[in-house]
Amino acid sequence: MAGHDLTRGPIGKTLFWFSLPVLGSNVLQSLNASINAMWIGHYLGESALTAASNANILLFFLLGVVFGISMANTILIGQSIGAKNQELTRRIVGTSASFFILASTAVAVFGYLFTPELLGALGTPGDARAFAVAYLRIIFVALPVMYFYNFVMMALRGAGDARTPFRFMLLSAGLDVALNPLLIFGWGPLPPFGIAGSAGATLIAQTVSLAALMYTLYRRRDPLWLRRKDWKYLRIDPELLRLLVVKGLPMGLQMVVISSSAMVMMGFVNGYGSQTTAAYGVASQLWTYVQMPALAIGAGVSALTAQNVGAGLWDRVSRIGRVGVGLNFVMTGSLVVAILLFNRQFMNAFLPEDGYAIAVAQHINAVVAWSFVLFGVTIVLFGVVRATGAVTAPLVILFVSQWVIRLPFAWQMRKTWGAEAIWWSFPLGFAVSLIMALAYYRWGHWRGVRMLPRGDPPVVTPLGDGVNATAGPPPAPMSPTSVPPAVQAERAPEDGCR
Repeated sequence: MAGHDLTRGPIGKTLFWFSLPVLGSNVLQSLNASINAMWIGHYLGESALTAASNANILLFFLLGVVFGISMANTILIGQSIGAKNQELTRRIVGTSASFFILASTAVAVFGYLFTPELLGALGTPGDARAFAVAYLRIIFVALPVMYFYNFVMMALRGAGDARTPFRFMLLSAGLDVALNPLLIFGWGPLPPFGIAGSAGATLIAQTVSLAALMYTLYRRRDPLWLRRKDWKYLRIDPELLRLLVVKGLPMGLQMVVISSSAMVMMGFVNGYGSQTTAAYGVASQLWTYVQMPALAIGAGVSALTAQNVGAGLWDRVSRIGRVGVGLNFVMTGSLVVAILLFNRQFMNAFLPEDGYAIAVAQHINAVVAWSFVLFGVTIVLFGVVRATGAVTAPLVILFVSQWVIRLPFAWQMRKTWGAEAIWWSFPLGFAVSLIMALAYYRWGHWRGVRMLPRGDPPVVTPLGDGVNATAGPPPAPMSPTSVPPAVQAERAPEDGCR
């Protein structure tokens, strides 16, 4: 059985064991990217590393809206499975898969044709421009495979299966790590491809892993696999497409807000030269690891919430949020402490010991790393509210924190503080985002949002402890500022709070 019922059992245990493979997948993905960055930075130079950093930010920006459709698909799958509606699940998979393939292909063609112009708009330094064009064009060729691969992974998680994505992420990351030095430097009759070889390794690894994943889903007759008799669902359903776009567009725009902000921030950093940009790129690589526990918990919270909303179990939804916040404090907080204690050792993995860039990277990390605890709480709260279908408020909160607070602060204060203003804008933005997220979680109307199509009401099922839950609006929430530890939240009575 590919999917798992997330509407029963102890919430803390279920969330932890669901989040663990997601965390493992995030670790593998980021470790893969970091190893690639190490090869590029140490052996191709800081200009090549700058090129890769600029290219990755641009890629993230161009796929933002398409990625939002995939997130909406994941939530819909979770809610339909919670409602025990298999036909609706297949309709969602078919429509979203067809749309996702078409949209990602269109973005890939556009990006390939206009790569130089896009990098020019980003302000990529001249000494890194040729590297960035070579790298990014191959990534654009790989784009449909890369993002359909992620689409399938997210659909499986929506169905409650986090282990299968982890296993195939392990395959993909292993292939990518093994192929990178071979394609960058050449081996035997294989010529060296330089930075283009790093992008080529990603293309090969993800193509092989996607093919193996699809074959596995076929062989085990996975509930999400569309058999020949289900191919009719690949025809786009206008009602579902409208729902996916209406809910997916704000989530995609959230990615665009984040990535466009990162592009502007990269433009600020680029103004201080390649060494500062390389230091910022390395610090950003390290931040991906700091974020991973929160992102994994957020994904787990979203999956649990979606299925429980589909089943009408609002009291469990309330407790899922508390447990998620408690886990974030423990896991993200522990990682931040470790990162700060071994700051220079981590930086040495990417940059030469005696270089100017390593000192800058250490300082950036010391200023920013601690604030990812605040970021983690926001991610968990967003995971709960998005899973109900409330997607506009998180978009507004992110826009305000990024474009109204962070960027203007960095722009204005750098006139007197220099690059220091850029680094301090991160904690400021995270703090504002958290305050607004807490306010919306406490007083917003996200509990009344409906996402399943009309005519597909959720099926109410009993809780795992034998207490029947009733559909309908949940009780009034308690203030989220009082967050007990995860274990205490798991033992708390079902008071319907939060």
